Amino acid sequence: MESNADPLKKKQVVDARARNISHNVRCTECGSQSIEDSQADIAILLRKLIRDEIQSGKSDKEIYKKLEDDFGETVLYAPKFDMQTAALWLSPLLVAGAAAGVWAYNKHRKRTNVHIMALNLVRGVPLTLKEKETMLEILTPPPPERASPSSLWRRWHGQ
Repeated sequence: MESNADPLKKKQVVDARARNISHNVRCTECGSQSIEDSQADIAILLRKLIRDEIQSGKSDKEIYKKLEDDFGETVLYAPKFDMQTAALWLSPLLVAGAAAGVWAYNKHRKRTNVHIMALNLVRGVPLTLKEKETMLEILTPPPPERASPSSLWRRWHGQ
């Protein structure tokens, strides 16, 4: 019984590893599909190559290295981090940093403008229409909170 289950289990492990690797390898003919999803001839050959390499006892890293050596770095979906791909990997951080800098600058400029407007009022310099709207927006208190059921209950009991 175990002898029948062992080859079946081994085949399932090989298939699972092959599918996992195939999802991370780009079809050289299609470009936008993984070789697992592609039906191009080269994709079928690469899937067979991966299964053969797994059955010969190679690790996933060795298989990825072989594919990269044979077809170039673009065959893998996840490029490695080096000086050539540093901009690709760091661009989200650069964009987020730039956005945070613009936000901080605008916030600082708005605060500074309010102080300048206040100084101008003290000096007797008339405000422009936009400055008046800004000052009214800043100085107008928020609307009162709506009465919650618990506060209404306390009022009704005279507390």
